[in-house]
Amino acid sequence: MTAAQSPASGASAADAAAPDVPEVAAEPTAVLGETGAVAFGTLVWVPALERRDLLAEPVHVALAELADRHPDLAEQVLVAEIDPDLADTAAMTTAYALPLEISANCVLVAGKRAGEERVAACVVRATTRADVNNVVRRLLDVRKASFWPTEQAVAASGMAFGAITPIGVPDGWRLLLDPRVVTGDAVVGSGIRGSKLLLPGEALAALPGAEVVPGLAQPA
Repeated sequence: MTAAQSPASGASAADAAAPDVPEVAAEPTAVLGETGAVAFGTLVWVPALERRDLLAEPVHVALAELADRHPDLAEQVLVAEIDPDLADTAAMTTAYALPLEISANCVLVAGKRAGEERVAACVVRATTRADVNNVVRRLLDVRKASFWPTEQAVAASGMAFGAITPIGVPDGWRLLLDPRVVTGDAVVGSGIRGSKLLLPGEALAALPGAEVVPGLAQPA
């Protein structure tokens, strides 16, 4: 029994009325009685394909296709509902007691060659940054590479700003993965600001056209 529950503890009336603090799971842990559900941080994560309402349409389509090709990986992709105002990585990890290094950011980089715009979705751990000016620029074979403007990124991806994810990026984009994101678990966007995905790095590597690029990310 906690102090808030026991008058004998000597807690004040204000303490007794305080809401319980959610238990924090330091690593993904199965939730008893809920098939496929996992507790991690202060969130409960459930199979993503069972919560279509928490996925952008391109993400749902891509996950369904992944399930056809790699059902064992697709069933390990989980989703948790969050406050849309806390979708940015720093705010989300703090609010839900998640380690920063578990998050992987998807940044869009573009450049032009002979009038053709070339786009890459670069996936790197939140503790690192994509090497845009060197590695990404060379891979795109462009003179100059820069982050894609927000309005273009949202319109082309069909996903919300701050929630763009490697799952379901349009055909024609390069999908570049830093080696750090293909091992262990990763938290990525779901295409909407009101949820996040938790998945094994192997699921990212199994996405169509995914390229694992050594040196893609540098320390932040």
